[in-house]
Amino acid sequence: MRSEEEMMKLILSVAEKDTQIRGVIMNGSRVNPKVTPDSYQDYDIVYIVTELTPFMADHSWVDVFGKRLIMQMPDKMQLYSYNHEPGQKFSYLIQFMDGNRIDLTLYLRDHLPKKLDSLSVVLMDKDHNLPALQDPDERDYLVQKPSPYDIERCINEFWWVSTYVAKGLARRQLPYAKEMMDGPVRKMLKRMISWYISAKNNFQVNVGSAGKYFEYFLEDHIWKDYKKTYADGEYPNNWKALYQMCELFITLTREVTSHLNYPHEDSEGIHVFEYLKHIHENSDDQQISY
Repeated sequence: MRSEEEMMKLILSVAEKDTQIRGVIMNGSRVNPKVTPDSYQDYDIVYIVTELTPFMADHSWVDVFGKRLIMQMPDKMQLYSYNHEPGQKFSYLIQFMDGNRIDLTLYLRDHLPKKLDSLSVVLMDKDHNLPALQDPDERDYLVQKPSPYDIERCINEFWWVSTYVAKGLARRQLPYAKEMMDGPVRKMLKRMISWYISAKNNFQVNVGSAGKYFEYFLEDHIWKDYKKTYADGEYPNNWKALYQMCELFITLTREVTSHLNYPHEDSEGIHVFEYLKHIHENSDDQQISY
């Protein structure tokens, strides 16, 4: 694997030699002072360019960075919707054979976002007109304090969709049950966990994308309980995982609302939990009518 020094020299030399590239910004974990460096970190790079067309005419130009293992171009594939106008930017996500990865975004210089990510540093500014940036920090990634209404919506969604999971398991519709459990229900559980962690840290922590730092913030017993919410493809184990999700959600909801001094009545959730148990106890692998 090429070293960080080699990669940075390459990234900057490509920009330096191309007159259409007017600036370079790096963001992400490599400029985050709180992240311990490792070999899996991406190089999140922004090239500020005068035009996009010359680069997009032949995408093989990125081979200057090394031999590709696989590449994705999100703006071309249009798998998802994006919050920018077509023709303002273009991204290359490139995994190289040697293990390095560059996430490279080309931005038209007149369409660079006015507010840059708080984890950003300017590496090159040929025209000396890029905005002055504060030292990189995690301020854009801190979990925001929820309002009572945020809590209420989270609670309602968790318990509402949990009934879908129970019915899916009772009907032996595993793909549907897993989709509901690891989709909306888990999303709400992770949201509550994020609030729990942040409330204990005065809402000054970054729990990471998809909760990837949960293990570092949670007490051992809560982390162990959370791990039990991940099940395999066996129906009994998915029932256990669902129950664990419910128990953990009830516990953490009480903790969060208590810490924030928000009113909370968990009788509805407890009643739904009993309903889930009723479905389980009476299913016996038989179909449940709609």
